[in-house]
This record gives sequence, C-alpha cells and structure tokens, in this order.
Amino acid sequence: MVIRVTQSNRRPERAQESTATTPFRMFEDIFNDWYSRTSGLERADAWRPPVDILEKEGILLLRVELPGVDEKEIDVKLEGRTLTVKGVKKAEEESERCSYFRVETCAGSFSRSFTLPDSADTEKISASHKNGILTVSIPQRAEVRPREIPVSVK
Repeated sequence: MVIRVTQSNRRPERAQESTATTPFRMFEDIFNDWYSRTSGLERADAWRPPVDILEKEGILLLRVELPGVDEKEIDVKLEGRTLTVKGVKKAEEESERCSYFRVETCAGSFSRSFTLPDSADTEKISASHKNGILTVSIPQRAEVRPREIPVSVK
C-alpha cells in the first residue's frame, strides 16, 4: 500500500494571511467545520470525514476517519503550507434482491484542508492508512519548537 504525499511549488489558491501560522491555526479549521455542520450551512448530502489533530513527541498527527475508503482513492497533497486530504468513498453496489429501509452511510468525494504551522518540517511528512484511519505525521523542526526556559532564584 502506498499513500501518495505530493508537494507542489504552486502557491495555494487560498489567500495567504500576513499573520504567522501557529499550531492553533489548525484548530480553527475544526471549529469552522463544526460551525458549518451545526448551523445548517453545509449541504445535507456533503460528507466530511472527522479529523483528530494531536501532538505527540514533537510530531503533529492528523487522524482522518475513512471507513470504507480504499487507500487507492486517497490523495494527500501539500501546497505551500496547506495540507489537503481528498478522496472518494464509493457507494455499495445495490442488489436487486434487497430493499433498503434506511440508509445512513455516506458516499462520494470529500476534501479537507489544513494550514500547517511554521514549525512543520514539510520535507518529512508521511501518511499511512490502517483499519479505516488515515494518519498523517507532520514532524516539527526542533529549532522552531517552543522550549521552556528555567527561571533561577537569586
């Protein structure tokens, strides 16, 4: 299995803001997603897989829930500082011998984008897919990571 992580030198289509990007910027995307889902601004048939973002031992991890999505249908792309996960979840083939009473599963294409912090080491990003979870690992450069400075008592 190979998950494609591609990098483009093209500038992202989103307008770049002049403020510095921080790890908290990634969480803005989550809030905005929640707001659009709960406010009814999103199309009823749109599918946006849930994403967990966490930091572990200096590595940012994006965990995207993609049940039923074949890894060949997943594309992870980096343009500038914008990481985009795209893919397609194919609908099950309908059988003539069954009748659906209720369908709650989603199918179709999806796309999620995240602005990476300045501390991200974009050359070392990797992705893996296991048991319906796509994990994108984003190492942070050591020289940019915050560090604690001890305060001495005199």
